[in-house]
Amino acid sequence: MPELGDYTVYVISSYVATIVLLVAIIGLSWRRSRRVKRALEDIERG
Repeated sequence: MPELGDYTVYVISSYVATIVLLVAIIGLSWRRSRRVKRALEDIERG
């Protein structure tokens, strides 16, 4: 790992925040796609 000096905390926390946000976006998108798919199936059934 490269030497980050005084900025280690900021760099690591930025990476963690980015990963958390990406996981949240993916999770919310997956959940919404399931909900929309279920709604479309209900509409198709009548």
